Amino acid sequence: MKKTVMAIIGVLALGTVAAGVSSLSSSDTSLISSQAHAATLSQTFAIEKMTCASCPITVRKAMQRVDGVKSVSVDFEAKTATASFDPDITDISAIAAASTNAGFPAHAKAGKVQ
Repeated sequence: MKKTVMAIIGVLALGTVAAGVSSLSSSDTSLISSQAHAATLSQTFAIEKMTCASCPITVRKAMQRVDGVKSVSVDFEAKTATASFDPDITDISAIAAASTNAGFPAHAKAGKVQ
């Protein structure tokens, strides 16, 4: 009887600890996720010399190779590229330089970085 009671107490204690760890993990994940989201900025660049359909692919790949760049979208018709990046890892000039070095000079468009 005594062993049965001890076993039940042990199972209940483990269940309580597991529930606490589970809720702690989800709140930690939310905090980390919101911090990562807050650290992302977005900048639009004017891109020169894009003349064919493969040019945006080259620009996108060049910009994505920069450490800290999370995503890049290129608009061939508007001759622009928009990069989302972590400002703690990279900056606007490094992203522009990557496109420029690939043969497509890039310049940050006037306006506020988002």
